[in-house]
Amino acid sequence: MNEQQIRRLLDGVKSESVSVDEAIDSLRDLPFEDLGFAMVDHHRALRQGFPEVIYCAGKTVDQIITIADRIVTRGADLLATRASQEIYNEVAAQLPDAEYHEAARAIVLQKDHTIRGRGRILVVSAGTSDIPVAEEAAITATVMGNEVDKIFDVGVAGIHRLLAHREMLTSASILIVVAGMEGALASVVGGMVARPVIAVPTSVGYGASFGGVAALLGMLTSCASGVTVVNIDNGFGAGYAASLMNRADTP
Repeated sequence: MNEQQIRRLLDGVKSESVSVDEAIDSLRDLPFEDLGFAMVDHHRALRQGFPEVIYCAGKTVDQIITIADRIVTRGADLLATRASQEIYNEVAAQLPDAEYHEAARAIVLQKDHTIRGRGRILVVSAGTSDIPVAEEAAITATVMGNEVDKIFDVGVAGIHRLLAHREMLTSASILIVVAGMEGALASVVGGMVARPVIAVPTSVGYGASFGGVAALLGMLTSCASGVTVVNIDNGFGAGYAASLMNRADTP
């Protein structure tokens, strides 16, 4: 339940269109609902401006469906990350309005399409192999109420590809840079723009990349000011952080 929903509920009680018992029933599971295997945080949208997100990896399909149903029943938008097509098919059977974003591996059921960002978020990927993580960042930022642009496959192996998009780079409000291998793209972009850059190392690369550790360390030791780093393959975390930075108001 978010602030707008609580305000409508209280206005309903005030105008007597909603009974006190109905209001109590609506608030009964705040701040969280105990499902036995999960504590669904219905208060998160009120605290942080966006409802709880389901991380599907490691959960059973039944658990995912139950959590998703409880989130949607309470009137919140749904975002489920790291979901396979098979998981989506099961969820869609219960929630037919849900959509699947295959590249991002994300399930979305969005009712609130309000734009809350003060500017545009730009997601940049070094290579085509980095796109799944980049798309996860992009869909997260979009669902959280931002206008999002994307530039893919512009890594430092062909820096002219990046320079061709200079206007988009410099006009973005927040930039998310996704790169594997040695992770150099984040430093390059950080040295070109006067905006925050969120770097996302990916596990893409040959053996000495150590599953993304090389890119992570390269980004952490970037000489470009204004670059901050999230964990390996954490497109969701980058999209979420960028959304909070880009908020035009305080939730």
